[in-house]
Amino acid sequence: MTSIKAGSSLCFPSSARACSSSLTACLTCKSPLPPDLLGRSSRSTSLHWVAREYVGVLVSYMAYDIYVMYLCHWHKSEERGEAAPKHSWASLGAFLRKERLMVTHHLFILVVLTPVAVHLRGELGDFFVGCIFTAELSTPFVSLGKILMQLQMQDSLLHKANGLLILLTFFLCRIALFPFMYWSYARQVGLPVYKVPFRIPFHCNVANALLIAPQLYWFFLICRKAAGLYRHRTPQEAAKLR
Repeated sequence: MTSIKAGSSLCFPSSARACSSSLTACLTCKSPLPPDLLGRSSRSTSLHWVAREYVGVLVSYMAYDIYVMYLCHWHKSEERGEAAPKHSWASLGAFLRKERLMVTHHLFILVVLTPVAVHLRGELGDFFVGCIFTAELSTPFVSLGKILMQLQMQDSLLHKANGLLILLTFFLCRIALFPFMYWSYARQVGLPVYKVPFRIPFHCNVANALLIAPQLYWFFLICRKAAGLYRHRTPQEAAKLR
């Protein structure tokens, strides 16, 4: 029961932050797309204040999210009788080993993307910042799926319908998003899409590769879980999904 409460304390703020991210994305994506990412245009000086100020909300949430993920991990381990003392190095190490990809993802946002979004990009890139924020549109459905599983409703029609929404929003907002950004830039500057990676700064391609790599892995895991969701399961298989 404690792990369910801890999970809820993660799911509800995640959904609220995802909704605010999506709203921020809608506002910032209206900003004009500069003809050159290097800023050789007066149009590139157009900034939306939300794109900069919202980063503070994002930083606070990421720090909170890491801590709540640790609490969820510790309470689940305690229920299985495997937990080390709370807030000990042993329990922290076990958490980092299990959630290393998610923690790395969060730390990358905090340590790398936050300084870029607030300071290093200058007056460029509102459109792309807004696009990245749309990635959170899938989070409310992911959170709802976790809540339904905690309530043992994984065989309900609602859970199956929510699974389809997770697949759709995750693919569109976290996978197809990156080709869309390249296509948008190509359309703006009048280039074929295949030439865009050679036109934009190299570090932009590297950053996009680092961002999409974990998304592809998570999408694979979601597809694998969805394959089990839409076929008949034995009681033992159903228990593993909880």
